Amino acid sequence: MLEKKHLKAFKKIVGEENIYDDKAHMIAYSYDATRTRYEPDAVIFPRHEEDVSAILTYCNNHKIVITPRGAGSGFTGGALPANGGIVLALEKHMNQIIEIDLENMLAIVQPGVINMDLQKHVEELGLFYPPDPASEQYSTLGGNVSENAGGMRAAKYGITKDYVMALRAVRANGDVIRAGKRTIKDVAGYNIAGILTASEGTLAVITEITLKLLPKPAYASSYMAVFPTVEDAMNAVFKSLASGANPVAMEFIDSLSVKAIKQKLGVVLPEEAGALLIGDVDGNVAEEVAFQIETLERSFKENGCSDFQVATEAKEREAIWYARRNVSQCVTLYGSKKLNEDISVPRSKLPQALERIYKIGEKYGFSVPCFGHAGDGNIHVNVMVDGSQEKELEDGHKAIEEIFQLVVDMGGTLSGEHGIGLSKAPFMSIAFNEAELALFHAIKEAFDPNNILNPGKMAL
Repeated sequence: MLEKKHLKAFKKIVGEENIYDDKAHMIAYSYDATRTRYEPDAVIFPRHEEDVSAILTYCNNHKIVITPRGAGSGFTGGALPANGGIVLALEKHMNQIIEIDLENMLAIVQPGVINMDLQKHVEELGLFYPPDPASEQYSTLGGNVSENAGGMRAAKYGITKDYVMALRAVRANGDVIRAGKRTIKDVAGYNIAGILTASEGTLAVITEITLKLLPKPAYASSYMAVFPTVEDAMNAVFKSLASGANPVAMEFIDSLSVKAIKQKLGVVLPEEAGALLIGDVDGNVAEEVAFQIETLERSFKENGCSDFQVATEAKEREAIWYARRNVSQCVTLYGSKKLNEDISVPRSKLPQALERIYKIGEKYGFSVPCFGHAGDGNIHVNVMVDGSQEKELEDGHKAIEEIFQLVVDMGGTLSGEHGIGLSKAPFMSIAFNEAELALFHAIKEAFDPNNILNPGKMAL
């Protein structure tokens, strides 16, 4: 519980209408997509950067823990107030698109702007913001930067960090810092914007973001390829890319996921599908798109593809994508609780990685449907368990730990886009040695010596 003197001080900073400590707000801001709950002691809605600075200065002086939060859509607990204290909710007031610079092709936004709102806004101007996390319709750009969000277009266009040009942020002591510039080239000083990207709110509170934009492609097509086995599909991924294909997206759905989609949604999919690859290609001339489609079809068929479908019209393209966009909710066919991890491996290791992941599932008796962003080596692995059975949950977490070790041994990583947060913090020692972890802690101490910003995330 916060002392009344603290609440009074915060009300003086933001006004009574922007701070709440009632039960309804505590519950509303206690959870994210992990469904784990931690209630804060108060929720504060800063109006601008000056409020953020004043709040952090006060919290730092009084050792009050503070958790920055966007939409709370994360899968690893990055925005959960695990240690109580203040939730700093940025979505209510700090949600403006400040500037679209058409000449320099960049956007300046506040952290509470919804990803899809920026996409739609710039596309009306003939521009394009590529990062498209599955939560794009409600996740905020501040959250995207804090977690370094990915998405389906990452195979061609990269992830959030590839578009962050500059940031304004407030350190734990209230100092406002600028990181990066709105120039294409900037090699003066340390890359602080890069350090803050993916820092999960543990180092500073982001208050303004400058993002690179691209010209909007004039043409696009979607494709769906059917393969008899997962191995065939995974071999086709890296071999087609090595053949010159450059798809926007190359999404993977395995046979377990295909079965779940058919049963849950009644979607008609090929009976013989051992795996599907679904994706888009785009370009500024029709011939470029046609070349990409031809390259993919040729390479896929050389690697066992039994059927290759193409769609250019919006309705047909959406029909192809419907299965991929809804697969996550369908795999509950195999268990009441989904232990969902977003591992990433070098693309050439995908066939071997999936084979061994399925064997880990067999070892514990679990179904492990897999799908995700095969074009960039990022697969969503879902260990399905009965959430009411304690033994199954224990075994499920053992399976996850084995999968993490497998992935790291292959040169991969614990997370391709969801981040570390609370849920993966216990496994950081699998991926990083003592010297590396010590460096992380030193960076944290330099930014936040009193450890008031989002403590416990990433094991910091």
